[in-house]
Parts: sequence; structure tokens; C-alpha cells
Amino acid sequence: MTDSRNAVVPIREGILVALTRQLAITEKLVSQLSAEALYKLGWRYADGKGVTKDYAEAAKCFLRAATQGHAKAQGCLGWMYAEGKGVIKDHAEAAKWYRRAAEQGDVDAQYNLGNAYFESRGVSQDYKEAAKWYRKAAEQGDAGAQNNLGCMYTMGLGVLQNYDEALKWYRRAVEKGHAIAQQNLAHAYLVGRGEPQDYREAAKWYRKAAKHGDALSQTNLGVLYHRGEGVPQDYKEAAKWYRKAAEQGDAEAQFNLGAMYHNGEGVLQDYKEATKWWRKAAEQGDTGAQAALNKMK
Repeated sequence: MTDSRNAVVPIREGILVALTRQLAITEKLVSQLSAEALYKLGWRYADGKGVTKDYAEAAKCFLRAATQGHAKAQGCLGWMYAEGKGVIKDHAEAAKWYRRAAEQGDVDAQYNLGNAYFESRGVSQDYKEAAKWYRKAAEQGDAGAQNNLGCMYTMGLGVLQNYDEALKWYRRAVEKGHAIAQQNLAHAYLVGRGEPQDYREAAKWYRKAAKHGDALSQTNLGVLYHRGEGVPQDYKEAAKWYRKAAEQGDAEAQFNLGAMYHNGEGVLQDYKEATKWWRKAAEQGDTGAQAALNKMK
């Protein structure tokens, strides 16, 4: 009996032809999809839903939809160029597609185009243009754009400085739970900018942002507890909030937590812990922490 295990098995050309034909049909079908279908297919590739995640394929789908004028696809393609997902990173190309989508009223693209102008990514820095696009997105209810427009009014960038306008936009953003807007509103109350100084209101909004994990708000809430401003003085609460911020790498919180360990305020006195947190702050360039370490030697 002949052993055929090592015999050469001829390739069935019919199978290869069928596979090639199937691939060609798939490409033909994709080319005939509507812009909306291409956009949805692009998202499937980007998210890996029902298909293997493939940013390059996602970019192709978004490009086909974008060239048909699909605003969401244009915005997504802009993001892919901004992040270098499936395409070579190109901020100018990102800004181009953001603009096409933004001009059609796409809120995400308006926000991203505002960021591009603010940060000089793919376009020349232009605060007036940044404010213009933030405003368009803000008027559509985008919380990030509302917060950023508030910042522009606070600093007088691209618009005339106007604290009342800043507060108006911060308040719209905080209604949606935007943590940075909560922080900005808290700071306005802390320093009396646009509203009478009110430590209780400052503490209220810092607490909301701190619970969202905002490190700066955690630090500032710790300071208010440390000083007893707007809240009863409570060193344990101060240490708690300093620790949360310090663990996120906030240098000021690291310095303050080190000081509390050094002084035994709200925590058991522990020079080793004090040194540990001062060293972390010093590594970030905090001169006060470095001076404190020098005194410990």
C-alpha cells in the first residue's frame, strides 16, 4: 500500500479564485456603501466590534465617508490624524478635517478645532479663532467648550476679559458635572472674581471637583480644611485630601502632606513619611520641599 502522507497535494485553483472573487466583491460592496454606512463600519473597525480592530481600515472607511461630506466621519478622520491612529500623525490634516466637520455644525469637531487654534496644532495660534469655535460648541451644550470659553473670558484671550461671562459659562458646564469647570467656579469664589469672596461656596465646588478626582481641587480643599476657611478646621480631613492629590502627583499636595507628617497634624508625626513626600515634591522642582529636605539633614 502506498504511503501518501508525504505526497504533494496540488492546490485547488478554484478555491483561490473563489477567495479572490469574494474579496473583490467585498471591496465592491464597501465602495457602494452610503456615507452613513461607511461611518458606522469605520467605527466597527475602530472599536473592534464584530471585526478585528484595525485603525487603518477604520481610517479608510472614514475617508470614504468624509469625502462624501459626512460630518461625523470628517471629525473622526481629523481625530485619527491628530492621534496617528491608522494614518501618519499630521496635525495640519487633522485641522483640515476638523474644519470641514465644524463648518457643518459637528460639535466635537468645533471643540477640537478650538483646541487646535488655542494650542497651535496644525494651524497658527489664534485665540480669537479658538474662542469662536469654542463658542459654537458651547452654544450646542458641550461642557468642555463651555469651560474653555469661560477660561478665555477669565484670562481675556481672544475676547474682552469679562468675569461675569466667564461665570456664566462655568455654571453651564458645572450643570453637566464638568470637574474642571467646578474647580474654576470654586476658584472664582475663593478669590472673589465675578462674585463676592465666599469660602463656603469655594469649598462646595472644590469638593464636587475633588470627588471627581481633580487633583488641584483636592489640594485646595485640603488647604481650606487646614485653615478652617469655609469649613470647620479639620487636620485629618486636610491630610486626607492632600494624600489623594499627592498620590496623583500634585507637588503642592506632596509638600503639604510632608509638612503634616513633620508637624504631626492630622496624622501621627513621622519624619520618614515627611521626607518621602518632600522628596517626591522636590523631584518635581518644588523649591520649598528641597529647602525642607536640606533642613532635615
